[in-house]
Amino acid sequence: MMRKDTYKWAVVVMLWFICFFNYADRQSIFSVFPLLKTEVGLTDVQLGLVASAFMWVYAGFGWIAGMVGDRFSRKAVILSGFFFWSIITVLFAFSREYWQLVTLRAVEGFGEAFYFPAAMSMISSYHGKETRSRAMGIHQSSVYAGTVAGGWLGGWMGQHYGWQSSFLVLGFGGIFFALVLVFLLKEPSREDILASSPDDRDDKKSEGIGQILMSIVGLYKIPMVWILTAVFVGANFVAMIYLVWTPKFLYDKFQMSLSMAGFNATAYLQVGSVLGVLCGGMLADYMVRRWRGGRMMTQSFGLFCGVPFIFAVGWTLHVPILVLALACFGFFKGIYDANIWASLHDVVPVERRATAVGVMNSIGWFGGGIATVSIAAASQRFGMSTCLSATSMIYLFFGILLLGGVFRFMGGRTPGAVRSPVQK
Repeated sequence: MMRKDTYKWAVVVMLWFICFFNYADRQSIFSVFPLLKTEVGLTDVQLGLVASAFMWVYAGFGWIAGMVGDRFSRKAVILSGFFFWSIITVLFAFSREYWQLVTLRAVEGFGEAFYFPAAMSMISSYHGKETRSRAMGIHQSSVYAGTVAGGWLGGWMGQHYGWQSSFLVLGFGGIFFALVLVFLLKEPSREDILASSPDDRDDKKSEGIGQILMSIVGLYKIPMVWILTAVFVGANFVAMIYLVWTPKFLYDKFQMSLSMAGFNATAYLQVGSVLGVLCGGMLADYMVRRWRGGRMMTQSFGLFCGVPFIFAVGWTLHVPILVLALACFGFFKGIYDANIWASLHDVVPVERRATAVGVMNSIGWFGGGIATVSIAAASQRFGMSTCLSATSMIYLFFGILLLGGVFRFMGGRTPGAVRSPVQK
């Protein structure tokens, strides 16, 4: 029988692999955009809508997914969602018409919406404040690994075997792994929850719709929840532009092959992010022991430092500078990303963690959905290079907003436990 101290890290590893498939499935399509544009006869705006269909449905169901994660077995929510979106990934390979592409991407967004709220709640139930940022940071690295794998696999297999091939590999792989985890992943016990958050409650209550809606309103009575959500919208807006359009940008501007464009667009950015998320997790766990807003201060540092490198990606004409800029942007993006949910969990009550993640995820991904279409339209007038560089100002603005919120609402040294403003 595995010791509890060991098993709580095994949970992170298992969720890491689920999240790996989550992001590989959604990323692989962007590397085959040039093939879809030719074979299906799509414009850039139509390609953007294929990407946005996923994001808008993902966003629309995120708040519902959060409430489901707070009221039902997180294991059941996570694995049923994993199995569902893997089946949709397989079916996507058989799409032949534009409406089929849009519809299946939208349905995939529904399935994937249920993963993050329940997974973040599960990690917080196994990990207290001493290890929470590190645990979530390690988990976050799977986002980058999955993005790289999906980007490279989609491009390489699309180039050699057709755009449909990567969806079959990832879909069937996910179905197999979901069945294996039925026997390995365990729902956290109340003892685990109390050990991670001894001063909090984690009661799954039976509530009416009115009480549920009031609980969401209650979350947004906390000023830092508004600020963290707004910053997440801005950061996600930039991230989605780069994830969706950088492969095609490299294919068009630097005349790279599909496989090389898919790899270069994701590998350096995401490898940098893996290093950043690990450093960001350790730095935030150190900072939060000294300042109540330590995790958020770490995030603002990542946003500020990412600004010049975002600008350089669109501006440069030289591949070595491009690679360096992508890697450095990724590193500082990872520092921000490591603490997205840990910072949120510092200011919301434990029994609302999944709901808070779901609502914030919904709002943030609506912004991402707008980004993919708006950048396609703007690039027709200003060019993709100019548009990519201009997004650096978004990082700058929201870095200032977050740091201002920390000084206004989270000031002061707190060598003891981090307490939520609503927990009196």
